Amino acid sequence: MSKVFSEKIKIALIQLKGSSADKSANLIKAKNLIDNAMTREPSTKIVVLPECFNAPYSVTKFRDYAEVINSEKKSQSVSLLSSIAARYKITLIGGSIPEIDLQTDNVYNTAIIFNENGDLIDKHRKVHLFDVDIPNGITFKESDSLSPGDKATTISTPYGNIGIGICYDMRFPELAMISARKYNAFAMIYPSAFNTVTGPMHWHLLAKARAVDNQMYTILCSPARDMESNYHAYGHSLVCDPKGNIISEAGEGEETIFAELDPKILEEFRAGIPLDKQRRFDVYTDVSK
Repeated sequence: MSKVFSEKIKIALIQLKGSSADKSANLIKAKNLIDNAMTREPSTKIVVLPECFNAPYSVTKFRDYAEVINSEKKSQSVSLLSSIAARYKITLIGGSIPEIDLQTDNVYNTAIIFNENGDLIDKHRKVHLFDVDIPNGITFKESDSLSPGDKATTISTPYGNIGIGICYDMRFPELAMISARKYNAFAMIYPSAFNTVTGPMHWHLLAKARAVDNQMYTILCSPARDMESNYHAYGHSLVCDPKGNIISEAGEGEETIFAELDPKILEEFRAGIPLDKQRRFDVYTDVSK
């Protein structure tokens, strides 16, 4: 198990306005907002972008905007985010972007993660696709154009391990359990685009549930709400501590929020309520195995 960080870490969540049809403009906006965040808070170590930040969030558009994601031949989005991470020496969770696998022709909703040197250290393909039909609410079916990922993702940083999920993945507790139990992750980060129907119902509840169940920080980064777009994101990017307290939260519009992740809170809460020593795997299955 990795050692959890020993000093406070500052994190920034970039809640940028829902992506336009102009990919280059979307990327420039993301860069400018990160530049602004790092100017305001230069001690920031981790920066997070929202789900599908570089393209319209639409099942009919994912393939049109999809990029090949690898370290050898960097695509437009990968190249830009790599340079930003290297410039500021940050861990950059590049939200998610549409990805195409040229071998299979499958398209994925994929989070891309960079280290302080600008290296693409991992990617997470959204495991659970957003296929819902809520009466008098919303109908959306990602599987019309996307394929699901097939692995849980935990990344190693200089501060300890972090689990990664994307939006609908949050509703399935197993990914967070695996990161927390198997890899001792201190945080779970979900670039997410809940909408104005599902957001009011469960956004805060799920953040608190994943945090308390796994005694870890839970971090949700949403696009800003744009009522002129076809998809209306909920906003309210937030950081939830292991006790279930929301320690930082955005509103609906475009903004950047900051929070400090404190190892003492993590350690004291885990020691005071020692769930890791009290689980009964003789009674139920350990999903992290």
